[in-house]
Amino acid sequence: MPGTPLKVIVGLGNPGPEHLLTRHNAGFWFVDALASRLGGRFRSHARYQGDIARVQLGEQEITLLKPMTYMNRSGLSVRAIVDYLKVPPEEILIAHDELDLPIGEARFKFGGGHGGHNGLRDVITHIGNDFWRLRIGIGHPGDRMQVIDYVLSRAPAAEEERILAAIAAASDALPVFLEQGAERAMNGLHRKTTV
Repeated sequence: MPGTPLKVIVGLGNPGPEHLLTRHNAGFWFVDALASRLGGRFRSHARYQGDIARVQLGEQEITLLKPMTYMNRSGLSVRAIVDYLKVPPEEILIAHDELDLPIGEARFKFGGGHGGHNGLRDVITHIGNDFWRLRIGIGHPGDRMQVIDYVLSRAPAAEEERILAAIAAASDALPVFLEQGAERAMNGLHRKTTV
């Protein structure tokens, strides 16, 4: 079964120490975990308005990106790297927090809308919606009026552990994604994070 190519993996989040541990930064956590696992080191690049690290995953060299534009302007950074590296959107994976998934679940998905996520909304504005997503479940506070405070606050320790476990499971699934294809990776990840 052929693999699914990826050239760029973007983690969505907000820069600054005050945002580091908030639920909204789950995308940053994912690319930080990948960099740590694969020996990459993030460096600031003004050209991309973000921090990048280059890593090797199997046969594939991948650029990891953390936009430093704040969440609602993430598309500026993603567009800059797409244009410079000449990467088609379908070879990009955007990792982001997902209110509509339970805590501790993670899902790969291709295409679709933004679902009210401001980071995804801005990325879609800049490169269209034909890219891969890694949706990292953070749960929902139960009331729309509480969403902003919820995503911009830190999860309780037990919930944070489950989010980090989902991120680890998604990291484990990436080699399958690249070597055996997205469908097999999705099946394996979705079983693993719903047990």
